[in-house]
Amino acid sequence: MFKHRHPYPPFIMNDTTKLIVGTLPPPRFSTGALLEKDVDFCYGSYYNSLWLFIDKIHGLDLRYDNSEEAINQRKQFLIKHKIGVCDIVESAERLKVDASDLGMKNIELRDVIGYIKQYPTIDTILFTGGNSKNGPEYFFRQHLKDYQLKLELVDNEVPSIHQFVMPNETPESAKTIRIIKTVSLTSGSGAANISISRLPLYKQLKAKNPNFNTFDFRVLQYREYF
Repeated sequence: MFKHRHPYPPFIMNDTTKLIVGTLPPPRFSTGALLEKDVDFCYGSYYNSLWLFIDKIHGLDLRYDNSEEAINQRKQFLIKHKIGVCDIVESAERLKVDASDLGMKNIELRDVIGYIKQYPTIDTILFTGGNSKNGPEYFFRQHLKDYQLKLELVDNEVPSIHQFVMPNETPESAKTIRIIKTVSLTSGSGAANISISRLPLYKQLKAKNPNFNTFDFRVLQYREYF
């Protein structure tokens, strides 16, 4: 049994407005066996396309290697755009040492709501995937139950948008409420390509431009939130 612990603490600043919430990076990030093009930071796997999308959207010319500069480039982007990262899984056990969400057992979740309370400027959560079993939204829905909260549907189109209301417990506004929006972005994994190809919007855009692909579709979707 492999004990898979998250290698990175939450990356949140005092003025963070958006919070990226995933599950766990691949096990090699916990064991330190990084690949040559991996970056030792959140979403640093070269096979996770999140930073490739962001790079394309903003023209950042990011490095993809184990260097400190590569880490700092990503941190600077997040700080500038007031984006934080707090994956929801703290640890899990695996029979097979891989990155499959479905392969996780005996899962320990992070207190994401606790962080949202701690940082009152957060108003949006960006899930790196939908509500499939053991995905970030799936776990977050379970987590909300511990606080007697629930997601309310706002828009069911891809990416689906929900919201939830929670008391604002800061001393200066003790009687106000906060509305937190959640956005379930299409996963950056290759496994999501099949579901993307079935979407009416993707088919429409592909018909207009035969060179349009699933990477372009994600860039188009992520551009609004990054």
